[in-house]
Parts: sequence; structure tokens; C-alpha cells
Amino acid sequence: MKQNETMQFNYIANASVPSLTGKTIPVLDPSDGQVFDEIQRSNAHDIDVAVRSARDCLELVWSRLSAAERGRLLMRLSAKVAEHLDELALLEQRDCGKPVKQARADAAALVRYFEFYAGACDKLHGDTIPYLDGYSVMTWREPHGVTGHVIPWNYPMQIFGRSVGGALAAGNVCVVKPAEDACLSLLRVAQLATEVGFPAGALNIVTGYGHEIGDALARHPGIDHISFTGSPRVGTLIQQVAAERHCPVTLELGGKSPQIVFADADLDAAIPAIVNAIVQNAGQTCSAGSRLLVEQSIYEPLLERLGQAFEKLRVGPAAMDLDVGPLIRQNQQQRVWDFLSDAHVAGIPMVAQGQIVDEAPDTGFYQAPTLLRDVPVNHRLAQEEVFGPVLCAMSFKDENHAVELANATQFGLAAGVWTRDGARQFRMAKRIKSGQVFINNYGAGGGVELPFGGVKSSGYGREKGFEALYGFTTLKTVALRHG
Repeated sequence: MKQNETMQFNYIANASVPSLTGKTIPVLDPSDGQVFDEIQRSNAHDIDVAVRSARDCLELVWSRLSAAERGRLLMRLSAKVAEHLDELALLEQRDCGKPVKQARADAAALVRYFEFYAGACDKLHGDTIPYLDGYSVMTWREPHGVTGHVIPWNYPMQIFGRSVGGALAAGNVCVVKPAEDACLSLLRVAQLATEVGFPAGALNIVTGYGHEIGDALARHPGIDHISFTGSPRVGTLIQQVAAERHCPVTLELGGKSPQIVFADADLDAAIPAIVNAIVQNAGQTCSAGSRLLVEQSIYEPLLERLGQAFEKLRVGPAAMDLDVGPLIRQNQQQRVWDFLSDAHVAGIPMVAQGQIVDEAPDTGFYQAPTLLRDVPVNHRLAQEEVFGPVLCAMSFKDENHAVELANATQFGLAAGVWTRDGARQFRMAKRIKSGQVFINNYGAGGGVELPFGGVKSSGYGREKGFEALYGFTTLKTVALRHG
């Protein structure tokens, strides 16, 4: 398309509105690096308009709806998203560079998130507490009020579903700041919410750069809770700003997740899962299985089989629906190149690489999946989040050594353990410092019912599942004296 052929506006109070700045940000297709749309480059004034709209909705409309009525709205939105699944998948495909099947899977996950939280709205109960004679004591779960959501570019629809869906189900209204690289699908979902009857101000989307409006959202006195998914560095800034006014936060800050393979593992089951866990979304996944820890006795044969699998991987434009699509942008591509350059300088051996197809434009942001071996535990490749399709392998001697290596990073988001030994399965699950541990699988099908979050530098709080509703509410204790 030609520059300025279309332009996306913010979505505030059920209307598409331009930013007060009059400025825009170009939208690039990662498959060819070309501009095909524009979004608003908003500022703090736009955030203020959205927050005020949300507050009005909360006080005048949303707080007066019953939990069952909120559930019906979310269920209608789930059905509407399902009707527009192909449209949303195409938006995500072009905006983020996701292969067709991955983009469709993300849209389907959004359907399921809204469906799950629709059913959860009227299931959020309090308790009664035995107390002194003559008293009745109870607890109530109440929404924070206006919640702010900073959504990353790697899985915009999925993370929107688990974050915003949970917040709305708990009775909050939302102001959402998507990543400037991935706004289009979320703007469309907000329009669909209007079509199914969401009141004006319940769901507001403001686009722009993080340092301009992400900061403004975190600082705004009208925001009662912040949900952030992104880097540890920015997560620290969000916490610092929120702490100035004692605003609670939920943080998911990435990972360096290990896949731990013991000699008794079912390798036929493990190998496809290990490959998928690092190449899905071109490795741009917080829970990517980016470290491979293998028991010494099977290290060489497993690397040989994995190398063969990597060599078969094909990388190309999203529309070709290959194994791997492009990275999101040029500076992300350069980041991955820098890690691989460091590996070369350090003499870290490469086992195998996939292939970028001839049809991939030179202007796209491609990286072939790469399998490295004998990566030192203290090298930055084994310690830092690459956010690309790079798998770092190392061997371990025994179970204690495996645990030591698994826990030897600042992160603790996810881990995979591959073993047939039932006792070892539970020992490893107990000893690994991680928000979730997958035994003989990785990701458990991505179920929306499973609470998700990390420990250590991977953040705190939980999204997904029913557990998320607790984070999006505050507990009130009521003590009633009888007469």
C-alpha cells in the first residue's frame, strides 16, 4: 500500500479518535520491512482522556452491572472474535510477522480467554470467617477500579486476552497501551467490543511509544492497578513509578527457561517439543525453552538428532506459513546477530542452522534457527534473554548438577523436565525455581486455565486462569456486630 493510505486512531469511549498531538508512527510489515499503515503517536494528554473516560464508565455504568451481566458481555465478545478470527489473524500476521497457523492460534486463544473469563465473572466468591460470639465476619472481592495494561508486541492478542479479560471479569475497566509494533489487532477487538454492547469507556486503547505514554499511564493518579509484560529493565521502571503512589502491579518480565533432558526420557516426544519451544514465534517468547540441559550419556546422540531437525526448519514471509517467520523489527534482528557474533568470538560451536528461503525479501527481518553446543553457564548466551530462535545446549552430570544449572540465571519463568522416573519428576518440580514446571511436555497446550507468571527477575503476580482474578481485585473484610 502507499504511505498514508490508511491511518489507525486511538479507541476511547467507543470511538476512534486521533491523538491530540497530530503525530503518527509508521507500521512496518516484518516480512518485507515496508510501511503499510500508521498509528497515533499519543502523549500524556491522550492517556488522561482515556483514564477519565474509563472512570466515568466505572462509576456510572460498569460498577452497576451484575457479575452475570459482565459475563454475558464477555461471552458475546468471545463469539464476535470467533466470527472475525480470520480477519484478526491476518492483521496479526502482517503486523507481527507471524506465520498463518501461529496467527490463527493466537486469535483462537483470544476467543478462549474471553470465554473462560465470561464464565468466571460470577464465580468470584468471598468467605465467612468464624469470630467472636455476636459477630458475623465476611470477606468481599472488589475490583481495583481503572486498570492500566501495557501489552507487548510478541503475543498481543493472547496477552490482551489474559490481562484485559481477567480485569474486566473482576469488575474493572481498562486503559490499554499496546506496543507500538503491534497495535492493529487490539484496536479491532476494541471496535468489536463496542459492537456487542460494551459501554463507552469500559475498554480504551491508546497507541504510542513506551517512554511517552507507557510512563504516563503508570504515573496517572487515576490508574488503580498496572499489568505489565515486557523486559526486566522496563518492569523496574514501572515498579518505581507505581511505588511513588503505592499502585499495585502485576509483572511478567521474561525468562531463560531450561529444557532438562534425562537419559531415560522419551526422546521421540521430547525432540519436537524442544524444537517448537525455541522456534515458535521466531523465538520471541518469554517462556521460550532457550537453554537445553542434557544428561552426559545422551548429549551427543540428542544433539545429532536435534541438529537434523534444525536443518529441516524453513524461515520465510508470514504468508508462506513456514516453520518460522521474521523477527519483529530490524533492531531485534541486530540483537540476535550480536549474540551470535559473541558466540563466534567465544568459540562456541554451532551444531546446525535452519534455512531462510529464497523468497524471503532482503528487507525483511529474518534469522535462521540456530543450535549451539557447549555453551558456558556464565556466558551471556546462557544468562540473557536473546528473544530469537537460538537454542543453547550444555550437558550435566547428575540430578544435582541439572538443578544447579537450571537455577543458575536471574530468571524463573518456566522449565521443562523430560524423564520417565516418577520420583525424579516430583523432586525436580520441587527444586527448580520457576513459576511453572512442565513434566514430559512444554506449555501444556497453552491452556488459558493455567496460572502463569514468574519468580526472581521474571516478575510476580499471576495472569491466566482463575488465579488472575485475585490479582485484579482487592480483599475487603467486613465485621458486623449483631445488635
